[in-house]
Amino acid sequence: MAIQVICETCQAEYNLKDDLAGKKLRCKKCESVLVVPEVEYQLTDAEVERVDRGYHDAFDRDKFFVNQKRISINQKYFVFDENKNPILFVERPARLGQSLLALAGMAATLILGIFATTLLASAFGRNQSLAGLVGIVGGLAAFLGSIAVAIWLWPLRHITIYTDPSKQEPLVEILQRDKINFINATYLVQTPDGTPLGSCIKNYLYNFFRKRWYVNAPDGSPLLLAKEDSMILSLLRRFLGPFFGLLMTNFIIQPAGSEQVVGQFNRKFSLFDRYVLDLSEDPDHQVDRRLGVALAVLLDTGERR
Repeated sequence: MAIQVICETCQAEYNLKDDLAGKKLRCKKCESVLVVPEVEYQLTDAEVERVDRGYHDAFDRDKFFVNQKRISINQKYFVFDENKNPILFVERPARLGQSLLALAGMAATLILGIFATTLLASAFGRNQSLAGLVGIVGGLAAFLGSIAVAIWLWPLRHITIYTDPSKQEPLVEILQRDKINFINATYLVQTPDGTPLGSCIKNYLYNFFRKRWYVNAPDGSPLLLAKEDSMILSLLRRFLGPFFGLLMTNFIIQPAGSEQVVGQFNRKFSLFDRYVLDLSEDPDHQVDRRLGVALAVLLDTGERR
């Protein structure tokens, strides 16, 4: 941005670079001293909106390079900018202790249920038909009870996006809403203070033909659709798998109800899990980058790629 300066002595006009703001120069015509005024930077409307929504600088970009740490109990991701500078750290704790507790509770409930059923059936030893019926009903009840206990104790595996691995500054939380998912798996995306950013929903019915995720706004209205880049490629992946890296699962991101592509999430050809979230086709930042990064993480961990 140029700064216009007019010499008070000879009225000569100069268009100077903004890095000269606050400095003193001499007029080339009359040698008078010119003081270049300071310029107050004005934020664009888009920048003002991002500040108002609590954007961290790490999200103020169009490309995110996501690397998963492979040798780790918890699922961890490091996010880099285009210059390979680390900008974000993502973690999804495995909660191994609580998972083992759930399995132990399931086993204990099943054993106790079978034991109780055996004692009850033995009380009707002379009536084998009734004893058999008690055994079947009791065994079924013990099995269903053990499943219920396991679900009750099983942990929800939430995901948190931090500024760095120290985990001192959380930026975004991705909350798993349900422990059991039949048709849809829903994840709520919010800021650490609980402000909702939206939700990401995986539809299991479509997964065999073409994987897709729906992104909704905080009010529940459709916002985005992420789906595999090609129907033909998606069917080939079902039968051939990644096929030595030639059929890696990639996604395109579109506004709800539109065929326009505003982003892509592609896996790079590598021995490790490395991905690129590219939202450069959305220069006006209509897609909240925090929601975009959350979706990118779910497209990997939620699909177990």
